[in-house]
Amino acid sequence: MSTPSGWEGILDDDEEIRWQGRPDGALVWKASHIFTGLFGLAFAGFALFWMIMASQAGGGFWAFGLIHFFVGLSIGIAPPFWNVYKRRNSWYTLTNRRALIATDLPLIGRKLKSYPISKGTVLEFNSGNPDSIIFASERRRSKNGTYKVKIEFERIVEGPQVYRMIRDIQKDIPT
Repeated sequence: MSTPSGWEGILDDDEEIRWQGRPDGALVWKASHIFTGLFGLAFAGFALFWMIMASQAGGGFWAFGLIHFFVGLSIGIAPPFWNVYKRRNSWYTLTNRRALIATDLPLIGRKLKSYPISKGTVLEFNSGNPDSIIFASERRRSKNGTYKVKIEFERIVEGPQVYRMIRDIQKDIPT
């Protein structure tokens, strides 16, 4: 089988694409957004209060609160919108050997990450409208240690079919 255009040098010789898709780009509110939203808006509210009080003293000292006000607003309202933007700039591919996630994000640039599918790959199917399939995890560093991030084909319409394809790939892998 010939390699599709644009995939030269990415796919192995005996690797073939089984499915390609994109995540749903709808705005989704999660429980975690409530906490960060309230914290960010409280932060912005305090900064606004501080700016009002500082402006009464005269001069331009109140302007130092602007950065805190905008940081609070971004903490409060950015997470759900960033998730939408990230999904709208992501592409998923499933081959007979691995799952690939491509992203094209500002400041980060274009990335293509590959996750091998093996017999031992633990799958998690999250039924929803649309569905998500978790097939890997990564450890990431923060200033306070590390944390685990689930890697998934997030919010895909063809969830049951893609899940079945991954299971079939696992069955076809020789032991």
